Amino acid sequence: MVMGGDSAGIGGYDVIIRKDPKVFTLSQSQGPDMLIGFTSSFRMGQLLMTLEVPTAQEEKKPFLFMVKQFIPAVRKLFQNGGFLKKEKEQERGGTFLVGYRGRLFQVEDDFQVGESRMPYDAVGCGADFALGALRAMEQTGYKTSPERKVLLALQV
Repeated sequence: MVMGGDSAGIGGYDVIIRKDPKVFTLSQSQGPDMLIGFTSSFRMGQLLMTLEVPTAQEEKKPFLFMVKQFIPAVRKLFQNGGFLKKEKEQERGGTFLVGYRGRLFQVEDDFQVGESRMPYDAVGCGADFALGALRAMEQTGYKTSPERKVLLALQV
């Protein structure tokens, strides 16, 4: 699986180029590593880097693992880290991508887990541009490596 990210920290009209990555591998003591890519809050990303991923009880069902085990662990992490927000009695976190067992999931700020029918996804303020670039490469039959496609999508 390939995932890419920019290094911009954006707040209003301000843009800061950051050293800390928006994409990282989360190693697990048991089971496959997870690839994480986040948007919006670097605090959220910093917390996700410390997530202790529960051992998969649903090894053959990655979606169920994400919903039943991964998300509760993330909610607890955000709450303990002071990042969990409550709006009208509904908990909110942030948006990020998770690559797990060859599948790409998008976690929304309301903690829903989504999986695109397309073989790619994107989050953040440049997501529409990246998705458009990836779709155009797919539709035109543009042949190059997945790494190169991600780099091209990031440049749009």
